[in-house]
Amino acid sequence: MTPNWDRLLLALREPQAMTGFDAATWDLVVRQATAAGLLGRLGALAGRSGVRSQLPTAVWRHMQAMLAVAEQQQRAVQWELVQLARDLADLDGPVVLLKGAAYAAASLPPAAGRLFSDIDLLVPRAQLDAAEAALMLGGWVGSHHSAYDQRYYRRWMHELPPMTHIRRRTVLDLHHNLLPTSARLKTPPEPIFAAAKPLAQFPRFSIPDALDQVLHSATHLFHEGEWEHGLRDLVDLDALLRAGAVEADYWDRLLARAEQLNLGKPLFYGLRYCSQLLETPVPEAVIVYCSGRPSAVATRLMDGLFVPAFATAHPTCRVRLSGIAAFGLYVRSHWLRMPLRLLLPHLTYKAWAGATEGLRESSAGGNNRRQGSRASIG
Repeated sequence: MTPNWDRLLLALREPQAMTGFDAATWDLVVRQATAAGLLGRLGALAGRSGVRSQLPTAVWRHMQAMLAVAEQQQRAVQWELVQLARDLADLDGPVVLLKGAAYAAASLPPAAGRLFSDIDLLVPRAQLDAAEAALMLGGWVGSHHSAYDQRYYRRWMHELPPMTHIRRRTVLDLHHNLLPTSARLKTPPEPIFAAAKPLAQFPRFSIPDALDQVLHSATHLFHEGEWEHGLRDLVDLDALLRAGAVEADYWDRLLARAEQLNLGKPLFYGLRYCSQLLETPVPEAVIVYCSGRPSAVATRLMDGLFVPAFATAHPTCRVRLSGIAAFGLYVRSHWLRMPLRLLLPHLTYKAWAGATEGLRESSAGGNNRRQGSRASIG
């Protein structure tokens, strides 16, 4: 554990410890937690553990403000679901809420103090076109309009390009699987639909079974290449695991489900780093017998990437290798997403497209400056 962020991790693991923080520690922890999207979570933990009244007034005000933002966003997500239920009312197949939307709709443990950025929906691939058409009629418009990007998403990815509502500006991701079609790791979506639980308050939607929520959370976290919210997502996973661990045979069922969905490796990493960083009460045997567990050498190598990458949310958290680790995981995410025969042409095209766009913007800026100069002279 790095000393740069040990107080933040301590507050997340043991909220009672926050009562012993001095002013300098709080100055650091508040900045780190805000950057990581976890200040509201700390406020929720402080309230739940009964230490809220023992925190400095200024600190609690910061937490209270973030809790208010989180609660407002949660209400906004629930309101969006009311609108989306109307848009998708005539769709034949199921609509499953993923991650933040599921947490908000069902008031699940990770929702407490959590900030939300978009809404993720999962529909069967056979229903993807119908769902997209229904959403467009409801005022949702797509992005990434180039022919290449459209082909990339629709042929290889597990989701369509992000959609934004023309009036409310809400962002939505429409999925048909948990991982890209071209990914090295394959998982079938059918068992997820079969086990999904309907929502009484939002009858058009369902949420994944509790075991599948854990597996999707781990899979999303350890296959992504952007780590700004890595620690927040690990805290989500910790909350899901702690909630499930009180059930009989929970760990055996989780391991069996991971094997069924071929998601043992991301689950292994999730259990390992939840246990290491947040002291999630995961039995050691569960980690040892996780299907897809990497070799000891590979595990040590990945420790050198994942642990520093979790410490990238704020400059004061970072260790010497944090930047290199985050870049390494960005490269890894592309490696996992596509085989080399697809990845190399894709990266070449994106590099060329980016350079071309930069030249166009530079040229446009120069023209604007010249026009402005002529106008001022005239």
